[in-house]
Amino acid sequence: MTSAYLRKAARMMDVGADSCYCSASFTTIKALADESIPVTSHVGLIPSKATWTGGFKAVGKTADQALKVWEHVRRLEDCGALAAELEVVPDRIAAEITRRTPLIMLGMGAGPWADAQCLFAEDVLGCTRGHKPRHAKIYRNFRTEMDRLQQERIAAFGEFKADVDRGAYPEARHAVPVSDDELAKFLEAIG
Repeated sequence: MTSAYLRKAARMMDVGADSCYCSASFTTIKALADESIPVTSHVGLIPSKATWTGGFKAVGKTADQALKVWEHVRRLEDCGALAAELEVVPDRIAAEITRRTPLIMLGMGAGPWADAQCLFAEDVLGCTRGHKPRHAKIYRNFRTEMDRLQQERIAAFGEFKADVDRGAYPEARHAVPVSDDELAKFLEAIG
């Protein structure tokens, strides 16, 4: 598995990536860092591992949980990671972790104290249906526009089908013409 991550990360770096995101095992993260590939990992709520960590909920609300997040960060340091997304961790825990680690901490739902903030484009643009995370902030409502565009898509394909069914499409202007002489030569050639 580690070799697959190495191949993918090398391809990403070849096309200009500054860092590769990897929330895989510490062994994999270390292997990437050992190859001088800057790694951004993930601590706190890790969506790809939520099934094993108790679901989509805040992580680090108790001292024991917060210590596990801190230990995760320390292991990432030991592996040679560059940064980590710190997701859905109490803000004061995130502040203390950020203050104590050399890793660049990217906050998402971890308060204002991380080194930088990140938010999915789907949240910024208001594209998400259903549950919206507590940390999401919508700056535009693209969902309404996307719903309107979907209705336009459906209508357009419905009109296309209706035109085909009644013989209104394709029209002569949509066809490639051939001269009578060339058609006659073709028909003679194919017998």
